[in-house]
Amino acid sequence: MTLTRSALLGLAGATVLAAGRASAQTGTRMHQRKIPSSGEMLPVVGCGTWRTFDVGRRPEERAPLAEVLNILFEAGGSVIDTSPMYGAAEGVIGDLLAAAGTRNKAFIATKVWTSGRDSGIEQMTRSLSLLKTDHVELMQIHNLLDWRAHLPTLRAWKADKRIRYLGITHYTQSAHDELEAVMRAEKWDFVQLNYALDDRAVERRLLPLAAERGIAVLVNQPFGGGGLLRKLLSRKLPDWAGEIGCTSWAQLLLKFVLANPAVTCVIPGTGKPEHMRDNVQAGLGEYPDAAMLKKMVAEVGV
Repeated sequence: MTLTRSALLGLAGATVLAAGRASAQTGTRMHQRKIPSSGEMLPVVGCGTWRTFDVGRRPEERAPLAEVLNILFEAGGSVIDTSPMYGAAEGVIGDLLAAAGTRNKAFIATKVWTSGRDSGIEQMTRSLSLLKTDHVELMQIHNLLDWRAHLPTLRAWKADKRIRYLGITHYTQSAHDELEAVMRAEKWDFVQLNYALDDRAVERRLLPLAAERGIAVLVNQPFGGGGLLRKLLSRKLPDWAGEIGCTSWAQLLLKFVLANPAVTCVIPGTGKPEHMRDNVQAGLGEYPDAAMLKKMVAEVGV
């Protein structure tokens, strides 16, 4: 029988819930890390919205997503990453934050994903409208698409306080050479990139470069695009995972990413409350040291 993540969390639910209650009772809040360009502190676990927030208007579709955001905020998290590329996601986020009155709790990171200056301005203006806000915390140039055309606009919007930070993104190793060149060419507040236990290429150049240039790092695909986590679900969690407070494979994978001091925040995508509840636990407690990181790599065999 193939176990899903939700089924495993159901089996271990008492442990996860107990950990969540304990953190709430003791006042423990999610760890935060500094955004180098400003000194602002950012919670280390956020929420990605690709596919998961691309839903319609039916209450049964949106109720779980409202709960996902509530769990994130209650745990002390704030980062919500989205994009015009993600279907209805921006509008759904805007509706949910407005309905709950929680816009002030959110660090919204969206993107411009089009060619040409004027098209970029039009798209970003529409994003603000869909998100029901007059500003976003972070505007990113999605997959570096026409970044030279968009950068002057992002700088102007930052000066006008319509965005607080500007950044660039990509999600594939094949783009890392270009990503490195762009990181060196201009001053950026954020870079978003792919990093996971089975996808560690950024450790060689991009993460050290981000630290050197004072660029905050958002990490996408921390579960190896989902494939790594699915592979691990059939295996017993190692006993030593408890040494850093991990009760699930997802927490272990997230803590692997967060063990790198260059990483500012990890943004696993989910639309399931039980997964969000699990993910935020990676923002608490200890992180792996060098010896445990070697154990993790050996355990997964990558």
